[in-house]
Amino acid sequence: MKGGFTVGNEKLIKVLNGASEHLRGLLEKQGRLEEGGLRIAVVGGGCSGLQYQMDLVDGPRDRDIMVTSNGVRVVIDPKSALFVSGSELDYSDDLQQGGFKVSNPNAVVTCSCGESFAA
Repeated sequence: MKGGFTVGNEKLIKVLNGASEHLRGLLEKQGRLEEGGLRIAVVGGGCSGLQYQMDLVDGPRDRDIMVTSNGVRVVIDPKSALFVSGSELDYSDDLQQGGFKVSNPNAVVTCSCGESFAA
């Protein structure tokens, strides 16, 4: 892992059990369990103005904030951290709306699909 990143805590984002188990499984399949994690970024778009973008990564980049929660790592850039502070990451295997879900207390408006929000 590169230096230049900040270590954050669960006040930024907390990973719930379902998300932790699923993420560990994905990282293990890709051989990234030791160093890898889930990058969460907030980008423009979606029906409410902002949406989450998530990718598996090898580790934090320069200026990122890395949070270890429930045995897994989440990586967030400083700009996105402003929007996700206090959030929880969960996982649902629902056929219609399954996947990783962010429960964000800062979201003023969310759309029905849960994919986008306004802060």
